[in-house]
Amino acid sequence: MERLSETGMRILAAAMLLLCGAGLVQAQEATKTAQAPEKFRVRFETSVGNFVVDVQRTWAPLGADRFHELVTSGFYDECRFFRVVPDFVVQWGMNGDPKVYAKWKDREIRDDKVTQSNLEGMITFASRGPNTRTCQLFINLTDNQRLDDLGFAPFGKVVEGMDVVKKISAEYKDFAQQPLIQEQGNAYLKKEFPKMDYIKKATVVPAG
Repeated sequence: MERLSETGMRILAAAMLLLCGAGLVQAQEATKTAQAPEKFRVRFETSVGNFVVDVQRTWAPLGADRFHELVTSGFYDECRFFRVVPDFVVQWGMNGDPKVYAKWKDREIRDDKVTQSNLEGMITFASRGPNTRTCQLFINLTDNQRLDDLGFAPFGKVVEGMDVVKKISAEYKDFAQQPLIQEQGNAYLKKEFPKMDYIKKATVVPAG
């Protein structure tokens, strides 16, 4: 069999690199978060009642896009409010199915510029540091402007049912262990924290 010349081998190698590169770009585009509507609302049906969040994409575009993607995928359905600190925040966003949560927990998005303050009722992504937002959220239970300088960028606000948000049980505060939630999901939370409130369903609804 005739062997490729050195020049021919270089051309073939370059072609393979181009093909691989194209495939990588396509894969990255396939996993890229789709752009959300400029304005939309999400109704949360919970164990203590319903509340509605109004999202303004201009406030924090990347956060709004990820939030819309998670809600429309059903990610927040059956999620427990695993951290409720009175006069501070109520936090959730660890899916009750460990396999589902595993698919999202490392899909980090870049930080948005902080354009709004973390006042009472504002909804914001939690993070572990710069550019580490994934799927955990919190609602400010009071004015927490100190979070602004730490890079927490609100993307929406509770416009209906803030009284419901404040009824979410704080009995367990932040006692639930996130590593165990990650490993066991709702099986762990239901057993150890049976009175923990939760989201029944989250749904995108028309903007007001």
